[in-house]
Amino acid sequence: MQNRFRTDGVDRLLVILILMILLIGSLMVYSASYIWAEYKFDDSFYFLKRQLLFAGVGVVAMFIVANVPYFQWIKYRKWIFIGCIVLLIAVLIPGVGMVRGGARSWIGIGAFSIQPAEFMKLGMILFLSGYLVNAQEKLTEFRRGFVPPLLIIVSIFLLIMLQPDLGTGMVFILTSFLLLFVAGARWGHFLILGGFGVLGFLLLIISAPYRINRITAFLDPWQDPLGNGFQIIQSLYAIGPGGLFGVGYGNSLQKYFYLPEPHNDFIFAIIAEELGFIGGFFVIGLFFLFVWRGVLVSLHAPDLFAKLLSIGIVGMIAIQVMINISVVIGLIPVTGITLPFLSYGGSSLTLTLCSVGILLNISKYRK
Repeated sequence: MQNRFRTDGVDRLLVILILMILLIGSLMVYSASYIWAEYKFDDSFYFLKRQLLFAGVGVVAMFIVANVPYFQWIKYRKWIFIGCIVLLIAVLIPGVGMVRGGARSWIGIGAFSIQPAEFMKLGMILFLSGYLVNAQEKLTEFRRGFVPPLLIIVSIFLLIMLQPDLGTGMVFILTSFLLLFVAGARWGHFLILGGFGVLGFLLLIISAPYRINRITAFLDPWQDPLGNGFQIIQSLYAIGPGGLFGVGYGNSLQKYFYLPEPHNDFIFAIIAEELGFIGGFFVIGLFFLFVWRGVLVSLHAPDLFAKLLSIGIVGMIAIQVMINISVVIGLIPVTGITLPFLSYGGSSLTLTLCSVGILLNISKYRK
């Protein structure tokens, strides 16, 4: 690795952006969830208290990780990766993995649980960034350079699909391909891969009837308005009345048991309903600024490992934001992934903040 140049501290604008999005997320989680929380738990603050706990733990972890020199991770990347694989296998074992929403994606006790696939997203970024540092020169060769990491990526993707979790799998595989591209893989390799990818995607859809139903519901949700099309229809019913300025904070109608998961996967619909186009545009603008600062960190990183690691973290978050919002506004079928920093969640929020901690540390060493 090249010599590193350390600046005075972390990118302060990145920190401000993250804390701003977290604050908006906490406010919107409360607004979107207090009706359901009062009904189910007799405590309107139930989800807010847990979200603040997750966010607090995550922010502390973020600042701790931000003080760990990024180049230390390359020593432990293989062990972290192996640990993530063990967790992914363990979640598939009946009695160990917990089934929620038809997917065996969780390991935990009672109300506290972790989602191994979330850990694997960061584990793969760490592993692949270190691997590509040593394999960059032969990456332009299809058989010797491109195929070995591709086999690893596809194998992990299939493990995630056994749960099944298509949303997380999509974020995982797109982030991994982004790293291969940035490291120097050829366009032609991705074209070949694209052909196999389309075939594999069709097989995944055909293999599970509920995925076919999601596709048909996406194309025309009003064919089954009380079934497969219900969620996207209710999301659009939330966004439409929001108009330019929204109906006002706390005044959403769709959160009254119309829109499923209003504080989770579809929280952006409540943002658009209560805060309108202006509020939704402001949130997207904050994410845009976050990605811009993250890309600058990568461009000014002192060595290839730091460049790949930082662009992998930024890419993972950006891809997840684009997929989530695209689902909410009806551009793509429902995938079931959260909106980073904003949606209610435990392992997803904490792991995302830990990932950002690594990005902040890299920003200390920018050239």
